[in-house]
Order: sequence, then structure tokens, then C-alpha cells
Amino acid sequence: MLKHLHEIRDPIHIFIRLNTDERTVVDSVPLQRLRHIHQLATTFLVYPAATHRRFEHSLGVMELASRVFDVVTHPYNLHDEIRRLVPEITDQAQLGYWRHCLKMAALCHDIGHLPFSHAAEKELLPEGWDHERITREILDGQQMRSLFNKMTPPLRADDVIKLAVGPKKAKDLSFSDWETVLAEIIVGDAFGVDRMDYLLRDSHHAGVAYGRFDHHRLIDTLRVLPSSPVPDQEADNAAEPASEENVPAPPREPALGVDEGGLHSAEALMLARFFMYSQLYFHPVRRAYDIHLKDFLTAWLEGGRFATEVSNHLETTDNEVMATLSQASRDPERPGHDAARRINSRQHFRVLYQRHPDDVRINPEAGKAVFDAACERFGPERCRRDRYSQRSGAPDFPVQTKDGRIASSLAMSQTLNQLEAVSVDFVFVDPEILVEARNWLELNRSTIITPAEEPQDE
Repeated sequence: MLKHLHEIRDPIHIFIRLNTDERTVVDSVPLQRLRHIHQLATTFLVYPAATHRRFEHSLGVMELASRVFDVVTHPYNLHDEIRRLVPEITDQAQLGYWRHCLKMAALCHDIGHLPFSHAAEKELLPEGWDHERITREILDGQQMRSLFNKMTPPLRADDVIKLAVGPKKAKDLSFSDWETVLAEIIVGDAFGVDRMDYLLRDSHHAGVAYGRFDHHRLIDTLRVLPSSPVPDQEADNAAEPASEENVPAPPREPALGVDEGGLHSAEALMLARFFMYSQLYFHPVRRAYDIHLKDFLTAWLEGGRFATEVSNHLETTDNEVMATLSQASRDPERPGHDAARRINSRQHFRVLYQRHPDDVRINPEAGKAVFDAACERFGPERCRRDRYSQRSGAPDFPVQTKDGRIASSLAMSQTLNQLEAVSVDFVFVDPEILVEARNWLELNRSTIITPAEEPQDE
């Protein structure tokens, strides 16, 4: 069947291009459902224009994935060691298949998202479930397998699954180095196009500048490179004279990295991520609305959890949640009435306390101390806590210097080396007691936030 090229207008990438096979998947129920899933949950209650959906984000990720693939597989951009480590990257007979597979995985990577995306995923799915697992279930189902089998050439569903969720979320699957690199193009910690698109798109729709960076320059300088020693290893190796008794260096693995000319663009990406998390994603009012949404869903859903069956998942979107929430906000007898009322009337909980470095120096769990004390003083139903800490700051990735050698990004860039992980800790209270609670905290802060007790030796 002749594949026609289709174009879709997009505010971020101008045009998104897809062929007939990809258009067929775009028209499928799992993809069309994403038209009704907000990308940023309840953020539109704080940033009114942030009403964009997972659907356009998925299209954007597909567009960026194809651009990255074309750059990193271009013969001129191939590192000699990568030709040996990843022979598939020079197999012209197979590159067309893998490019199509990568685009399909990028297009489908978010089909497992719950209503309002991440707002309630962790607390409202059964243990062991997340949106990646639901994505796998959908991709492995008869509907999607049938679509993949009818394509030219047919795509193996297992290949799409691997690239869509990556090795961290599919530890039961075996990944080749080539498949790991391709998955990294979509969901990688450093240069995953999922992150690139949501930073650019969320920044655009929220009306903030924090998420912008020169993604054109960055993509043009991306390379598949052999991994490099981290800075500490480099220092240790430099201090030790070469010897047959030295422990041999670990084998180098292929990873997505950057040519030195794109290092500043990579820094801009990491800074954009830091600022978007600290300024938008963890805006306290946005987080308060997410808490109320979780409270409503816990009361409304059967057993307080989302169903994981694919048929139920595909039938549940933000539309059903918002219709029920609107009804509950007007009827005190309905489950979740108080949380629904707070969302619809903008009577959200207010910030009583937020993380402060002086308090953390006294007690790393200062937020918990304030929360526990507030619950005891005002009652747990009038207090909520929201804590989040990134696992680390900027990821380490290989950089190809102008002389052809490979170095660690953390050794090359002081900006990346000093970039902190985002950490927030909020205590919220009912607005009706806010003034009283703030006066109480001001008077009792020193007795509430005290040094943590040292563990007793047995």
C-alpha cells in the first residue's frame, strides 16, 4: 500500500509529519482518548491557558524522535567505537524498520495515562501498577497488535513496547544495546524527547519562559557515544600509575550524548527542567488542587482505586471525572463533596509551611514535624502535606570533545555539576484556619522543629 505523507499543524514544531500507518494509529481509540487527558492535570486552575492534552504531546514526541534518529544514525555522525559496539546502527536494510518502530513507540508512549495524568497515579493504582504498565497492556492487546501487523513492513509489538517504556520500566524484558539507545531517545533521563517536548509545550501553554531552550541546536549535536568514566573515576585513574595489577576498566556502553558544540544547549535543557519543576510543576497552589483531586477520586472510585483493565481504562477520561466532580460539588450527599467543592469554588487549602534551609539544618524532617504538630492541633482532616525530592540533579552523559575524545558531562560543565535536585515540602491547611495556624506556627516554631533524635545503639 502506498504510504502518503500527512501534516499536522503544531504550535511547537510547526508541522508534525506522519505516514498512513502512523495516521491509522493516531485514529485508534487509545490515541484519540488522549484528546481528553490534560497534560498538566489541574494546572489550568492556576495558569488558565495550560489546557493542552496528552494527544498533541504524543504527536510532538513522535516528531522529535524521528529528528533525533535521523541525526544520530547519519554516517557522518557515527563514532568509530559505536560502529563496533552497535553494528545495527550501520545496517541500512534495518534502519527503516527501526525508525518506524521508534516513531510508533513515541506516538504510543503515553496511552496508559490515567485521567489528569500524573496527579493521582501513585496513590490510586494498585501496587505494582503505573501508566507504563498500562501502556504495555494496551500495546500487547489484540487491537494494537492487529494494527502493527497490517503495517508495511509489519512491526513487532514487543519492539514497540520496549522502546515506548524503556528498560527501567520493563525489567523483565531483554534489551540489546541498540534497543536501549532507541528507548533512551524517547524516555532517557538526559535527552529523552518526551522531556524535550513537555518542557517546550508546557512552557508555551502556561505562558512562562522557563522551559525554553535551543532544541534545534541540541538535536543537531546529539550523538550515540561510548560511555565515559564519571569525574571521580577519572581522578582516581589519573592518580594511579598504569599497571597490570590495576583493575581493568569496565566495558564502555553506548549512550546518548552530545558533541561538545552542543554542550551549552544541553545545559539549557537541564536548567529548563530545573526551573519548570521548581516554578511551575511544584507551584504550591497547583499542588493543592492536585491533593483535592486525589481526595475526590479516592472517595468516588470503587475501592478508592482506578481499574487496570484495558476496557475500563479506555472508557475513563478527564471528561467523566469533571462531570462527576461538578455534580458532587453541588450535592453534599455525594462521595467526595468537600474536595469537589474546594476545586470548583477555589477554596483550596493554603500554604502553612514550606521547606526552609535553616529548618532542614536543624531537622531534615522539619516538614513532617510541622505537619504532625498541625494535625494534632487542628485535626488531620484540615491539614495536608506534599513532599517531593528528585533523586539527583543533572544526569551524567558522554560528551565528544573537539579532539575526538569522550568526557563526562559533569567533568566538562560546572553548570551541570552544581545543578541541585529539586526538593519541596509543603504543609497546607484549610483556609478557614489559615490565620490562626500561621500565628500558632510563628509562636511554636522552635519547639516544633527540633533536632532529630540520634538512633540508639543496641
